[in-house]
Amino acid sequence: MTARQRASIWLGGRWWALVLTAGLLVLLGCDGGSSSNDGSSPNGGSAPSSGSAPSGGSASALITGPNAQPITVNTAFPEALINTLLTSVTLCVPGTTTCQTIPNILVDTGSSGVRILASQLSLTLPPVTSESAPLGECFEFVDAAVWGPVVTADVGLAEEKALSVPIQLIASPSFAVPPVACTRSGLPLQDTPQELHANGILGVGLFVEDCAACDPQHNPRAAVAPPAIYFSCPSVSGTFLCMPTAVPLPDQVQNPVWLLPQDNNGVLIALPPIAPGGATSVVGSLVFGIGTAANNGLGSAQVYTTDALGHFTTTFAGIAYPTSYLDTGSNLLSILDAARLGLPRCGANTDAAGAYCPAMPVSFTATTTGANGATGTVTFSIANATTLLSSPNVAFNDLATPFTSGPEAFAWGLPFFFGRTVFVAIGGQSTPAGPGPYWAY
Repeated sequence: MTARQRASIWLGGRWWALVLTAGLLVLLGCDGGSSSNDGSSPNGGSAPSSGSAPSGGSASALITGPNAQPITVNTAFPEALINTLLTSVTLCVPGTTTCQTIPNILVDTGSSGVRILASQLSLTLPPVTSESAPLGECFEFVDAAVWGPVVTADVGLAEEKALSVPIQLIASPSFAVPPVACTRSGLPLQDTPQELHANGILGVGLFVEDCAACDPQHNPRAAVAPPAIYFSCPSVSGTFLCMPTAVPLPDQVQNPVWLLPQDNNGVLIALPPIAPGGATSVVGSLVFGIGTAANNGLGSAQVYTTDALGHFTTTFAGIAYPTSYLDTGSNLLSILDAARLGLPRCGANTDAAGAYCPAMPVSFTATTTGANGATGTVTFSIANATTLLSSPNVAFNDLATPFTSGPEAFAWGLPFFFGRTVFVAIGGQSTPAGPGPYWAY
């Protein structure tokens, strides 16, 4: 199977992360909009178009500095698929200079925490324990899950280092097999680069932790009936016996950005615009901190705060969708259903089965609103997915599919980010525009 064929069966935006917050299993990844903020944006509509990068953001040049590192979409990593945003992460044995830089890590604003395939790591990292037993995690995304032990590493990002960060080691051969409580959902486990389409995940989303509901201080019920996310895995006669367990926030897999000694209140993601029909490669910047250095000021960016679950509202054709979100880890735009949008879907026997396939590119306008009332417009295009996937390109701003992961919503995936500089403010962290969580662009 070719890389292009593999891309065609991944048109679901698999990185819409499911995160437990306040006792609810919710879609994480949030906010969207533009820097057009006159409060009088139209409700939506469509017209023929040749296709264009989403409007409302500023084109971004490469940003350099000790708090910046490159991010790419290209064909250099054969397991990556279309619109897969990759970077590198350096892991070190805590308190030492024994380190390893791991390339081709998915940059994901829809989750929090570092998750690395064990097969790509040569270091021996100390385990995090629960009641003196190794701690494991079963982390679910919309259509897949990852299982493995929680270990501790110093995490190097750009020229900065977060110390003693709990991370997840995916599919460690020396750890317990996935417990039934992890596999009963039926979601496939992603254990290899071919399945994960990356060597790991760098979750730089809106929140510090990945399971507030697993902490009994935030969710008293976790003390008696913890969710099947974290597991205490004692070894009895050489066999791991894994049971769900409550875990305090400091022991959970966490967003490494907030543990940096500086530039620790969020990130900005800057990607250049691309032409209709796509590009063979894209290079942008991942910059740590918001308003903490000369290269990460908010400038004229509009702040869109989110609700406690990381959602904002998209209004289209007069209907509001309050559970919409923004996510670099989703490789396309996932928008409503075909009937409501009025576009045909690609044939079942095509590489792009299920995605939108209009005869000609079509442009739409939506209104986005933050929890703070900030309002803006987003103009986006949808082109024929079959035509797009028949090209040699791997980066697209006009590729979309119906939203099928719950109540109708707009999942603004990576196509939204092309041609924009987007800030991700971490919840509870102080920034020049007030505490997160928010997006700004």
